[in-house]
Amino acid sequence: MTHPWRSEISLCLWALFISLWIGWLQDSWGLAFWLFITLLLARHLYYIYHLLAWLRSETKEPPDGNGIWEEIFHRLRLMRRRHQRRKRRLMKMLKRFRQATEALPDATVVLTKEFEIDWFNKAAARMLGLQPMDMGMRIDNLIRQPAFVAYLHKKDFNHPITISAPHDENMRLEVRIVPFTGNQYLLIAQDVTQIQMLERQRRDFVANVSHELRTPVTVIRGYLENLLDQETSVDPSLRPTLSRMEEQLQRLQYLVDDLLYLSRLETTPQGTKTHPVDVQRLLTEVCHEMASIPEPHASIQLQIESQAKLIGNSQELRSAFENLITNAIKYTPADGKITVRWFETSHGACLEVSDTGEGIPRQHLARITERFYRVPETENRNPTGTGLGLAIVKHVLNRHEGHLAIKSRVGKGSTFRCYFPKSRVIKESIEAGQTTPAT
Repeated sequence: MTHPWRSEISLCLWALFISLWIGWLQDSWGLAFWLFITLLLARHLYYIYHLLAWLRSETKEPPDGNGIWEEIFHRLRLMRRRHQRRKRRLMKMLKRFRQATEALPDATVVLTKEFEIDWFNKAAARMLGLQPMDMGMRIDNLIRQPAFVAYLHKKDFNHPITISAPHDENMRLEVRIVPFTGNQYLLIAQDVTQIQMLERQRRDFVANVSHELRTPVTVIRGYLENLLDQETSVDPSLRPTLSRMEEQLQRLQYLVDDLLYLSRLETTPQGTKTHPVDVQRLLTEVCHEMASIPEPHASIQLQIESQAKLIGNSQELRSAFENLITNAIKYTPADGKITVRWFETSHGACLEVSDTGEGIPRQHLARITERFYRVPETENRNPTGTGLGLAIVKHVLNRHEGHLAIKSRVGKGSTFRCYFPKSRVIKESIEAGQTTPAT
C-alpha cells in the first residue's frame, strides 16, 4: 500500500475513533455514525473548494493537503509544470514560425475555418493591403475580386489562382490556399508580375520572330522549287545540293509553323470556338491520313470503345491527335504496331496511343513535353521533327482541362494517354467496341 493511502486510512481511523468516543459518551451509536460521515464529508468539501479556487486562478500554486489529497495536489502541480513547459516550447515554436514567415517575401495569412484573418505577415500587409484592424474579418470581405471569391467558396485548393493585387491592378499575385491543423487555412500570395511579364515577352518574341521568318523562308523555298523545276538550266551536279537545301527549308518551315501555332495556343483565350466534337469521326480521319503516308511505317489500328463526344475545339484536338500518332510512327519500326484507342473512364474519357517502338528512358519522361527537348539520339534513332509536337499536345490538353500521362519501357514501347474530365464529355451509348485497321 502506497504512502498516500496509508495516510488517508490513518486519518479515517482517527475520525472513526473520535466519532465512536463521542458516541460512547453520548450513548448514541447513530450519532457516532453521522459524526464520522460529517467529518469525512467536511474534509473533502474543504479540499474540493480549494481545488476549484485553484483551477479558477491562473497564478496561484496548488494548495497543500494531507492524505490522498496531498498526492492529488502533487500530481496536479506536476501536470501544471509540464503544461507550462509545453506551453513555453509552443510559444517559442510559434515565435520562430512568425519570425520565419515575417522574413518570407511572399504574403502569408493564417485563416480560421470560416476564412477569418487570424494573423498575417508584413508582406501580406504590403501586397494585399491588410491592416491590424482587419484581424478577425473574412478575407473575401477585403479581397472582393469575383475570381478569388469563387475560388474561396468552391474550396478546391488543388491549384493556385492568379489575381490582381487589391490596391494595384498592375501587380499580379499567384494565390494558393493550404489547409492545415485540421480547421485552419494558410493563404500564400506570390508576386508573379515580373514572371508573367517575362513570359509575355517570350511569347511575343517567339511569335514575332516566327512571323518574320515565315515570309523569307517562303520566298527562298519558291526560288529553290523554280530552280529544281528547270531541268536544263541547272547544273546536274548542283541538284543534290539544291535538294538538301529544299529539305532543310521544309524543316525550317515546319518549325516556324509549329512555333506560330504554339504561340496562338498560348495567346488565344481558352474556350474559343468550342463545340461538341465527334471524336470517333476525327480519329478515323486522322488515322486514315497517317496510314496514307507513302514511306514504310508501322501498322495503325484504331479501337473505338465509346461514341462519347468532347466539348472542345476540333482543330486543336486534331493537332494534338496528329502529333501523338506522328510521334508513334517516328519511333516505331515498320514491322511494329501502333494502337489508337478511345474509351470512357470513371472520371471522363481517354485517348490512348500505344506503340511497340524502342521506348523512352525513365529519366527523360518528365521533360519530353518541354519545347525543343529531345531524347539523346542513339544509333537506331535519328528522327526528323521540330521538337514541339508534345509541347503542342500538352497545351491543347490544358486548354481542354485534360492532362497527359506517359508510360514507357525501353525496348518495349510507349503509351500516351490523354485524359479528359467529365465536364468535357458528352456520353453516347455503344453496344460493343469497334476495331478498325487504318492500314
